[in-house]
Amino acid sequence: MDLQIDDFYKDCAAGLLQLYQAFPRKTALYVEDLIGREEPDEFGLPSKRHQSCLGALLWLADEGYLRYESTIHYDALDQSVLSEKGFLRLSRAIPHTLRDAEALPPSVRRVQATLAHQLREALASRHSERIARLARLLFDGTLASPSDIV
Repeated sequence: MDLQIDDFYKDCAAGLLQLYQAFPRKTALYVEDLIGREEPDEFGLPSKRHQSCLGALLWLADEGYLRYESTIHYDALDQSVLSEKGFLRLSRAIPHTLRDAEALPPSVRRVQATLAHQLREALASRHSERIARLARLLFDGTLASPSDIV
C-alpha cells in the first residue's frame, strides 16, 4: 500500500481548504498547521513527513492550484492564495453527494454540494478512501459520473 499517496491527498486537501477559507486574501501556509509538529532529524533537517507535505504544497503550485511569493525556510509558503483553477475546482457543485437535498434551503444546498465542503467533511471524519476519491476528482477536473460513490 502506498501510504505516502494517502498523505499526499490529505496534505493537498488540507492546504487547499486552508486557502479556500482565507480566499481571496493571501496568507502564509504553514506545514505544521496541516500535519502537526514533526521533530527534525539528528542533523536539524525537517522529517520526511514534513518534507513530503511541503513537497505536496509546492506540487500544487507547480500544477496551478495555488500561487505563492516565497518559501519561509522549510516551514511555509508565504503570501499564498488559490489560483482561479483551485478556486473553481473547490467551489464547484457535486450534487449527487447530497442526501435529502430537496429538503435543504438553496443556499445551504449550494454550500454543502461544493467539493470544498465534501473534502472538509472527509478530512474531519478521517475517511481516507473518501479523501482520495475527492482529491482525484479535484485533480481530474471533471465531475464524477452519477454512479460513483463519493
